Amino acid sequence: MTDYLLSVSALHKHFGGIAATDNVNLEVERGQVHAIIGPNGAGKTTLLAQLSGQIKPDSGNIEFGGRSIVNDSMARRARNGLARSFQITSVVMPMTLLENVMLAVQGTGGHSFRFWKPVSQDTALKDAAMASLVEVGLDDRAAQIAANVSHGEQRQLEVAMALAMKPRMLLLDEPMAGMGKEEGSAMVEILNRLKGDITILLVEHDMDAVFNMADKLSVLVDGHIIATDSVDNIRNNADVQKAYLGDGHA
Repeated sequence: MTDYLLSVSALHKHFGGIAATDNVNLEVERGQVHAIIGPNGAGKTTLLAQLSGQIKPDSGNIEFGGRSIVNDSMARRARNGLARSFQITSVVMPMTLLENVMLAVQGTGGHSFRFWKPVSQDTALKDAAMASLVEVGLDDRAAQIAANVSHGEQRQLEVAMALAMKPRMLLLDEPMAGMGKEEGSAMVEILNRLKGDITILLVEHDMDAVFNMADKLSVLVDGHIIATDSVDNIRNNADVQKAYLGDGHA
């Protein structure tokens, strides 16, 4: 029996007359990298927002680890192991890389940010944050101010912040956005190292990266998933070719 960590059924979300998600059904296997691809405006980010709890669906259900989370807050979903990074970098630029990850660790533990100064001296907190920086290869940059590192390193930092929450699943919204070839390759390497240990659902436009990482792809067009299959089968799917990929990816 297939072990699905995330199961989505009949998910609907409308904004006025526009169906951002239209009867979306999705299953993500534990330990796999599952990519959501599709044209701009297809509803991909809105889907992730509903999964993370940022947006409440109009109808449908979301199960995570065998339990419905459709009415859970973002904070509760995060505490239960569902962590999200965003399309636009959301790090605190005036703080160091280490301090950013410490904030993520602190938030997961339910601590108040009002007590940041004394908490910043907490050795256990620092050790946990540093461990996440090691996972993404930024431990040698820990003392750097976030605003002073490259865009690619800021995106890696965001993944470290998500990893600091000890997630069972990562929701990643265009982790390669704005990166050059070398930075993108570094991110692919990081995510491939996580494969198997953490389930990953990502939205990404870089098709070379998707084909390199993903175990399975779902194609979202006009709020509706038109196909879910292996990378090879999606690349050779005539409907997908017509709707999104184009002849150059055949």
